[in-house]
Order: sequence, then C-alpha cells, then structure tokens
Amino acid sequence: MRFNFIEKKIQVSGEERAYAEKKVGKLDKFFRTESDAGIVFSSERGRTRVEITLNNNGMFYRATDYGTDVYASIDACCAAIERQVRKNKTRLEKRLREGAFEREVKEEYVPSAEDDDSEDEGEFKIVRTKRFSLKPMSAQEAILQMNLLEHEFYAFINVDDDDSFSVVYRRNNGGYGLISAADID
Repeated sequence: MRFNFIEKKIQVSGEERAYAEKKVGKLDKFFRTESDAGIVFSSERGRTRVEITLNNNGMFYRATDYGTDVYASIDACCAAIERQVRKNKTRLEKRLREGAFEREVKEEYVPSAEDDDSEDEGEFKIVRTKRFSLKPMSAQEAILQMNLLEHEFYAFINVDDDDSFSVVYRRNNGGYGLISAADID
C-alpha cells in the first residue's frame, strides 16, 4: 500500500505516522491489487481531525473522525472503512457488473488562475477545475460510489441508457435522482 500523509495546522510525530501505516496497512488484505492511502491530519477548534481515503482501482473509501486522541481517531477511521469495504464488496459482487473493483480512475487537477483581478460584476469566478475520466457503470454502482465518497452528486457514463452522460444525486426529501443527457435532433 502506498501512503500519502498531509498535515494541516498540526505536527504529527513519527510514532503516529507509523501507527497509521500499520493500522491502514491491515486494510490491504481486502484488495487484489495495491491501494493508495491518503491520510490527512488537521487541527480544528482544538480537536484533531483524521481523514483516511483509500483508492483501489477507482473505488474510493473514505472515513473521517474528530477527537482529542490521534490514535483513537485512526482506529475509528480504520473500523469505519473496514465496515464500508465488507458491506459494499458483497453488494458489488452480487449486483453490479463484474470487475467493479478493477477499474482505474485517473484524476487530473488543473489549478485556476488566482492572479486574475479583472472580475466584472456579471461574471462568475471559477476557483477550481477538476477533470476526471468518466467510466461506464450502472446507476446503482454510481450511487454506491457517490455514497462511499460522501458526495452530493456523481457523474458517470450510464451503461443502462446507451452510454449517455448521466448524474445521480441525493434528493433533499430522501432517495436519489438521475439526470441523463437527451439526444438533440
């Protein structure tokens, strides 16, 4: 497993990093291929925030915990990710297309121009641009991926709708919505 540590407003000791590597490394037993682990340590209002994100061939698992003890937060995040993996791996193998854990998602971040001071009142300012490759999947798999990432929406290529561009989203009154592109004639 490859590790990427990020520290925001906090200094993490070597012991805490080693503990995080040991605990998160145990989650590698669930995957066939090598995974990437992003571990973010930050301090917010006197509490320590630990966020762990695992990427295994395009499937993302994320957990966050707040607390005063870094070790307890790492344990809580690892337990939450283990629950997610166990729950969703079974669902993916039974309901979704084969090879769902073997997809690759390549993300590319494009920094925006921060030094542009010529902003008119009628213009909208784009502060961040994110590009990623859309993978073919069903709406059920897209909802699962959206829930794992804890996002409000998820864009994908819908294999159930003739490979059209689609977006699933979480509705305010419960349930999910699906937006699909229509053919323009």
